[in-house]
This record gives sequence, structure tokens and C-alpha cells, in this order.
Amino acid sequence: MQHDFRNSMKLAALASTLALASSVAVAQPATVSGPAAGVQEVTLGGSGGSDRKFNDTTLSVQGSWGRYIDSSAMWGVRQTINVRDSEESNTVFNGATRVFYDYHFGTGATRPFIGANVGAFYGRDVRNTFSAGPEIGVKHWLQSNVFVSAMAEYQFLFRSGRDARDRYDDGALLYSVNLGYNF
Repeated sequence: MQHDFRNSMKLAALASTLALASSVAVAQPATVSGPAAGVQEVTLGGSGGSDRKFNDTTLSVQGSWGRYIDSSAMWGVRQTINVRDSEESNTVFNGATRVFYDYHFGTGATRPFIGANVGAFYGRDVRNTFSAGPEIGVKHWLQSNVFVSAMAEYQFLFRSGRDARDRYDDGALLYSVNLGYNF
């Protein structure tokens, strides 16, 4: 029974990946010049997971707002909210708020970027702490103002400047896939 469940989960993951890949291939924009100075951007993404009996469930939502300084550089604010509900404990909320700066390469439909962020992690399951770190990702425009993005952030957590120097190696990786809109 458990083997069938794993196979169905693998099949669902493969089907989702193929669906996303085919939608990207079909939705190739004719020309994308990329955002210009002053253009704003919002993104939204989410994830979730549960055990088989739905006794332990975790949901996560991430969103961001940013403004392009020029056609390659942007700054913004990113917010993540996590909710965990289990039979053993009460519902727990955690969050992270970060200010970021990203630099995008190229001008085509697919643009990789690198950046940095600084912010804070807070909530019931985490010790309220500051965070900072580099980030890397890629954006692919499906239309002139709609894109998908994938990124990874390395966050090192600290409570003071001295603590930041000592804790750089004790960080966490955050991954996300988002849908975005420029206006």
C-alpha cells in the first residue's frame, strides 16, 4: 500500500513538472525587453505538506513587492508566513520579513539574478532573530508582464553584529518558486 502511495506521488510530481515545462514552452513571448526603471513587481508562491492522515500539516506562503531602479537592478520587500497544525500541539505561526536588492543579467525572456537580503525571523517556534545572506535565482517571462521565478536564499541568523560574524556558517537555505507580475 505504501509503495503505491509513493508511486502515485512520484507520478503527480512528474506530471506537474511536465505541465509547467510545456506551459513555459508554449507561452514563449515574441519579444521581452525586460522591466525598465520605475516598474514595480509583485510575486506570490506557496507550498504545503501533510502526513497521510492529515494529522500534521504545514502551509507556507511567500510574497514580495519590488521596484526596478533601472532595467537590471531592483530593491524590495519579501514576506514569508508559515503555519503548522498538528494533533500534538496548537497551531503555530512563524514568519520572515526581508529587504532585498537583486541584480538581473541579460534582457531576454529568461534572466538570472543575484542579490542580497537582510531582515528578521520571528514566531512561536523560532527565536526572534535577524537574518542576512545572498540569494540567486532566475526569472522567465511568459508574457511581457507575467513571469515565473525560482530562487534560493542562504540565511545566516544572528542577534547582534558580533553574533553575525560567528554564525555565518550556521545558516539555512530557503527555496521558492513564484508567479510574478510587473506593472
